[in-house]
Amino acid sequence: MKIKNLIETKLQSLQPQFLEVINESHKHNVAVGSESHFKVTIVSDEFNGRMLLARHRMVNNILSDELAHSIHALVLHTMTIEEWFEKSGTPNNSPPCLGGSISK
Repeated sequence: MKIKNLIETKLQSLQPQFLEVINESHKHNVAVGSESHFKVTIVSDEFNGRMLLARHRMVNNILSDELAHSIHALVLHTMTIEEWFEKSGTPNNSPPCLGGSISK
């Protein structure tokens, strides 16, 4: 199973009203077809009353195996339904890749 599909399947446990998983590996210095850099936007009532750090920990716990073995970078946008509507249903853009350890 592709990593993107695995992330989507596992995050269903948070019963999201909206879930978008984008493979952003092509924006980084990795082999074509890599699945190592992802952006996840997830809207869930499970985040109600929880601080941002707690929400990220929830997602990281669910994806702990993938984070340990497959995923190099994970950008998270975790919102309640109210926060999602305040943003008009638009996620933030990921920051540009700075090249990591690539020597120039």
